[in-house]
Amino acid sequence: MEIRQIATLAGKEFWDRIRNRWVLAVALVFTVFALVIAYFGGAQQGTVGFRSIEFTIASLVSLVIYLVPLIALVLGFDAIVGERERGSLDLLLSMPITRFELLLGKYLGLAAALAFSTIAGFGLVAVVLSAQLDLTALFHFFGFMLSSVLLGLAFLSLAVMVSTFAADRTRASGMAIALWFFFVLVFDLLLLGGLVVTGGKYGGEIFPYLLLLNPADVFRILNIFGLDDVRTLYGLATVFPRALAEPWLLGLVMAAWIAAPLGVAAWRFRR
Repeated sequence: MEIRQIATLAGKEFWDRIRNRWVLAVALVFTVFALVIAYFGGAQQGTVGFRSIEFTIASLVSLVIYLVPLIALVLGFDAIVGERERGSLDLLLSMPITRFELLLGKYLGLAAALAFSTIAGFGLVAVVLSAQLDLTALFHFFGFMLSSVLLGLAFLSLAVMVSTFAADRTRASGMAIALWFFFVLVFDLLLLGGLVVTGGKYGGEIFPYLLLLNPADVFRILNIFGLDDVRTLYGLATVFPRALAEPWLLGLVMAAWIAAPLGVAAWRFRR
């Protein structure tokens, strides 16, 4: 595996996103939404202004779960199939580069663009709020930023996997949207529906483990379980054991969600 070739491909993908202002647009969206939530999130309760980092992160978690997976899927769904439709894939493969190097280079470039836009967008919010936050609050906020990046990388891996299986960009986009609906909207409804139908008699013990099968739920637990007031508000303390909520363990689960789809994509692309 040639590191230089992978870095060259990754750099091209990253700078392509910089030149078309994609990174700037996403960072601006994150900044604006985060500031609005931080200062006007309590408007429905008749209060305006920054309240606390706990409730700000809880509100931002809901935003990120909807927005970051969608952005990641849109960013990566045509990584391979798009090159094939444009006729540039055969040209790339004719060069002294392996299929795995090509796939990994494109993924790392897209991942760098997504991570940069996420950190830049939420980092500006951290700068604005820094005067009102202590070191503990800043630690929680930076942890939230890191977990947001991991969530984006997990769904980017899913998008690249879809791109290797789809026959054309239209089908790839449809599959990407279906993944977003399943993991963000449908998955939790199915779990809750199963618990309601069985009256909680079946599935209650494995319910926490089933949540780990959804990277969006892993992200939610990773951010909310460490905040006592918010954990109680969400009711996670009653359904998710503390032993499974260790940050290092959930971080490993997120890493698996990044590596596994990318491994499947590499296997498919070789074939």
